[in-house]
Amino acid sequence: MRDKIILECTGCKSRNYFTDKNRRLHPERVERKKFCPRCNKHLPHKESK
Repeated sequence: MRDKIILECTGCKSRNYFTDKNRRLHPERVERKKFCPRCNKHLPHKESK
């Protein structure tokens, strides 16, 4: 079972990316380094509710 999650920029707090993850194998929150078009640079994006 894979659940859909939203990734939020840590710099400007905009929600840029939608992805999915397996909550049974990875119950902790996801953090990935992605490009933020609003900040115009690569920043960590965290999973938001």
